[in-house]
Amino acid sequence: MDLAENIKAIREEKGLKQIEVADYIGVDKSAYSKIEKGTRSLAIEELQKMAQLFNLTTDQILNYDGNIPKEVTIEDKTTIEQMRLLQQLDEEDRQTVFKIIDKMLTTKKFKDFFNKNVATL
Repeated sequence: MDLAENIKAIREEKGLKQIEVADYIGVDKSAYSKIEKGTRSLAIEELQKMAQLFNLTTDQILNYDGNIPKEVTIEDKTTIEQMRLLQQLDEEDRQTVFKIIDKMLTTKKFKDFFNKNVATL
């Protein structure tokens, strides 16, 4: 598929009308229609706005394979699957997640300690 076909397919999958995308990226409906037909080129800024609207990266639009990535939820995964998902993050994001978990565990320990010792008073 080419870029014009990708944009049309994504817009349709998202349930959006041409006018809605046109308004969002700042072009009139006829200009947007030409984008989807491949007879008008797309400015980088327009592609970036489309990516925001579609909640995709520009790369996902350019290389669209017919599947919009679904939201990943970690709660319903097994512990092993959760760890595999965490390993997919880049190092900085992974460290941030671990810092958040450390903070939450430390807070829980303090709460448990406090509750145990207040109960003995």
